[in-house]
Amino acid sequence: MDSLGIAIFGYGFIGRVHAYCHRNLTLFYDPPPLHTRLIGVCTSRPETARRAAADGGFEFGVTDPAEILSRDDVSVVHICTPNDSHYELVRAALQAGKHVYCDKPLTADLAEAEALAPHVETGPGRLGLTFNYRFLPATLRAKQLIEQGALGRIYSFRGAYLHAGYIDPARPFSWRLDRARGRGGALVDLGSHIIDLLQHLIGPFVEVNALTETFIRERPAPDDPSRMMPVEVDDVALLSVRTAGGALGHVEASRLATGTNDELRFEIHGATGALRFNLQDPNFLEFYDATASGESYGGSRGFTRLETVQRYESPAGFPGPKFAIGWLRAHMHCLWSFLQDIASGTETSANYAAGLAVERVMDAAYRSAESRRPVKIPLPA
Repeated sequence: MDSLGIAIFGYGFIGRVHAYCHRNLTLFYDPPPLHTRLIGVCTSRPETARRAAADGGFEFGVTDPAEILSRDDVSVVHICTPNDSHYELVRAALQAGKHVYCDKPLTADLAEAEALAPHVETGPGRLGLTFNYRFLPATLRAKQLIEQGALGRIYSFRGAYLHAGYIDPARPFSWRLDRARGRGGALVDLGSHIIDLLQHLIGPFVEVNALTETFIRERPAPDDPSRMMPVEVDDVALLSVRTAGGALGHVEASRLATGTNDELRFEIHGATGALRFNLQDPNFLEFYDATASGESYGGSRGFTRLETVQRYESPAGFPGPKFAIGWLRAHMHCLWSFLQDIASGTETSANYAAGLAVERVMDAAYRSAESRRPVKIPLPA
């Protein structure tokens, strides 16, 4: 079978994750939807490009994206660069007829995301987003239960994505703290994931009332710890939201959540059932069935831990359904879904529309935080 040529723009942490997925795809899926081959990697400096090519198993490394986009043997381009570069790279890749697999967020702001629409609609290539938390076995099962009506009408929910990585004021300044490059802080970095997951599970948000705060307002320059640089992006974001179906929810994103590691969690409460999940306990989804028989007090009714482990990711066959899940597994299945849709001519659910929907919520949240007023979020046409 012919291989689909792959190129990755950016080879920091997330670029390595994407390369890992391609290098291991045939182990997890037999056969994979498409065979892929790592051809080129593009970084900002010649020395990092050479090192990335050697470490990642690429055929070559470059610093100019045009050298990759002009090649006929590259069919899929991964965008793993800082947020401010996404729009130009996605646009250029689509114009070059490539399929694009873009890490979140789709673009640096809503205006750029909307400006991509004609390129997505007219280009032959498909656009997929790395919304990997949709593809954990537990969240796949949660989606099934909700679609089957197990929760009934959804009344309320809460979701959070919490990190503690920025609690040390001595942590050096980086592009993620630079408004010009990241365009936002915890809300963009972490909130984009939990917003996408919740909208995927229970429907679009139509109103948001938000608070954001920058608690550590300056950090040492990376090249000179004695020089302090201003931080102008949020450390913590709190959102009160309403869905199109009328449910009320609370969403939190924090990079100062002391005591957490990589804690994405949600609770969803409906008329006939409830769900809860925590990424730090990823092998189980908890389900409460309010229709089950049992005494009101002291009976057997309660949350049941569903052992999702590595199930619900059909046709994944390795390492097997009984083995403990790992963080990289969701990335593997997200990529599988994207490649499956290229092979079948369909469209992944983690697509341009999903990326645009997240951009709309984040844009409205920042406007709400600035004005201290609720902001309506338009539904897609």
